[in-house]
Amino acid sequence: MLKNYIKIAWRNLARNRVFSAINIAGLAIGLASCMLISLYVIDELSFDRFHEKAGRMVRVAFKGTMQGGIINESHVMPPVAAALKADYPEVLEATRLRQGGKPLILLHNQIYNDDKLAFVDSNFLSVFTFPLIQGNAKTALLEPNTMVLSESAAQKYFGKADAVGQTIAFKDRKQTFRVTGVMRDMPSNSHIRFDLLGSMASLDEARVPSWMQSEFFTYLVLPEGYDYQRLEKKLPATIDKYISSQLKQAMGVTMAEFRKQGNNLELRLQPLTDIHLHSDFQYDLDVNGDITYVYIFGAVAVMMLLIACINFMNLSTAGSSKRAREVGVRKVMGSEKAELVWQFLIESTLLTAIAMLLAALLCLAGMPMFNQLSGKNLSLEWNSVPGLIPAFIGFGLFVGVFAGSYPAFFLSSFKPITVLKGGASVIRLNSSGKSISLRSGLVVFQFCMSIILIVGTTVVFQQLQFIRNKKLGYNKDQVIVVPAWSLGKNTDAFRQELLRDSRVAQVSLSGYVPAGPSDNNNFAVNPDANPSQHVKTLRYDVDYNYLPTLGMEIARGRNFSKDYGTDSTGIIINETAVKTFGWTPDNALNRTITHSDNDGKKTTYQVIGIVKDFHFRSMHEQIGPLVMTLSNGWGWMMVKARSTEVSGLLASMKRNWDGFRTDMPFSYTFLDERFNETYKAEQKTGQILGTFAGLTIFVACLGLFGLATFTAEQRTKEIGVRKVLGASVAGIIALLSKDFLKLVVIALLIATPAAWWLMDKWLQEFAYKINISWWVFTTAGLLSTLVALLTISYQSVKAALMNPVQSLRSE
Repeated sequence: MLKNYIKIAWRNLARNRVFSAINIAGLAIGLASCMLISLYVIDELSFDRFHEKAGRMVRVAFKGTMQGGIINESHVMPPVAAALKADYPEVLEATRLRQGGKPLILLHNQIYNDDKLAFVDSNFLSVFTFPLIQGNAKTALLEPNTMVLSESAAQKYFGKADAVGQTIAFKDRKQTFRVTGVMRDMPSNSHIRFDLLGSMASLDEARVPSWMQSEFFTYLVLPEGYDYQRLEKKLPATIDKYISSQLKQAMGVTMAEFRKQGNNLELRLQPLTDIHLHSDFQYDLDVNGDITYVYIFGAVAVMMLLIACINFMNLSTAGSSKRAREVGVRKVMGSEKAELVWQFLIESTLLTAIAMLLAALLCLAGMPMFNQLSGKNLSLEWNSVPGLIPAFIGFGLFVGVFAGSYPAFFLSSFKPITVLKGGASVIRLNSSGKSISLRSGLVVFQFCMSIILIVGTTVVFQQLQFIRNKKLGYNKDQVIVVPAWSLGKNTDAFRQELLRDSRVAQVSLSGYVPAGPSDNNNFAVNPDANPSQHVKTLRYDVDYNYLPTLGMEIARGRNFSKDYGTDSTGIIINETAVKTFGWTPDNALNRTITHSDNDGKKTTYQVIGIVKDFHFRSMHEQIGPLVMTLSNGWGWMMVKARSTEVSGLLASMKRNWDGFRTDMPFSYTFLDERFNETYKAEQKTGQILGTFAGLTIFVACLGLFGLATFTAEQRTKEIGVRKVLGASVAGIIALLSKDFLKLVVIALLIATPAAWWLMDKWLQEFAYKINISWWVFTTAGLLSTLVALLTISYQSVKAALMNPVQSLRSE
């Protein structure tokens, strides 16, 4: 019996090729899109959840408010871990991590530069679940100058040889480490990703008792079921106990006086599993995700699936009334209702099974492109996301059964004499109102989702275009950025070689770059040596050529100059700093600020210039106060090229670099590329939204085309009568099109406020943003209307041009 059902179902699908193809294509695209986005969302939500103690681990962060800015750092001071472990019994374990920079590794007479080094406490591998392949997790990092390598690093440095017991020399630090363990590569869904873990006992700064400097990422393990907020409420006492005396020594004020001035310092706790998606802290270990984008992509996945399923059910219900006479004949021939129910359900399930198979093929084919768009390395292996594939199979079967339920239970319930006497028209008259209302509502929903995605994509790209074109306060074009720290004593010689090249306009050396990776240095100062006014600024150490190389403008005063011997204690401040200090541009020059170091030593600086505000952080943040001090220069070498043709210049720079026989090969980036990298998440969002907006519209149009085809077939005789009575081709096309276009207009009216609200919420994340223009919604509406018109015009024109004799002959 089942074989017979399947055979009949297959024949029926083959007989209605157009409907079947539209149904299969729409559902397959929706399922494939939903599966791809679901893999992305699941991966984002899985960060750091693989650790055995993940549910009871928190990270300690440092927050504060001072005039001029907010302290919002993901790392804390060296003694914090030990202090919390000693003072609070609920802290079962505490461990630290300190980034190790980019050491030069000397091995087998070959130099390597590895940027995945961290120093960790001896209990780090017992707290986090990073399994060791070789070595003992409890003892591997107990001694100074010991190190654990990842599996990839062990292969890179030692090949097939046993890494344990080998030594690694850091040439630039004059340190040698003994390898005591090999761990599995840290998973990609971890916010901690390093290949070399050195023992914290190797760092002298790890034992410094200062509570006035940070850099140490600190993690705590709490009891099972313990609410971390209970501990967080106790931490102000820790600030008072340990920071008060050091604050008095460094700034000359007590903690009570400091708070009375409107300032505050506090330790906060953040669950480990919240770090990747819910962190807004600065100086994090890696570029984090954003829960907002998870919500956006999750909503897109649901919309794609809903639209595909709506199409499927829409066309199934629309086409089912054509089979009313078939049902009557089958019942007359002796078919039972249950048999008819099974027949319709198997047809629907067969169609969804074909769609699911096609969806899997589309998913596999589209995976490389989606990985490129999303920056992930996702796969559709059976065990990559347990339960995902069975869930999609179950959902597909549910859709098939649900979509087939209308013809299965509704049509099979009619009496044969009623069906055969009135034919399909009786069925249509009895059920047309509810069916048409349902289908119209579903079409409106489809185009609502399509319009929202069109608006969202447009606004994202507008904001990115605004960011690219906004005046930054510096010129990012034709600036080559070279990591120059490995030049050592040859740095100045390399700079002079560059300046002799006619293609080079300026050269500057500084650890501070306004875009991309850069040094950071918080700088608390007292304007006019006022002990009651503490202002948090950022400090840039720059050389004489920094401002002209980056095209920054002096609003008042002058740049640093070799003609002035006093510039070693001179400073240049930005316009925001002038306002924050309570000064005006007219009276700011020659005034002073005082900075106290951790030992309480005071240094007074005199303002020699005011630089116009420039964006040294992303557009998500307001420009803050900035102080520039004179430095000999170290770190990044910024080269301003005169010509847009820089390939020859780069080749010349490489030859000069190689001539100094440095430990590292010549490498470079462009400043505008570093700037664009800052907004990689927004670019990724725009690309993914644009791709799936196009797919959403395509799937919606498939459904619209199917409904237009069905409507034209249903009204064939009506069209014939109208043509006989003198109706024009244009009138027939308008008759068939207006109902669908009316639905698109209704969708636009519903989608406009929803799209505006959603994108306005997204734009709130930017301190500098566009205003959403009215034309965005007009364009979305016109585009949707045009696409809908083009979709239904083929069937409308075909029906309008049909010979009325053919359509009326059967009557």
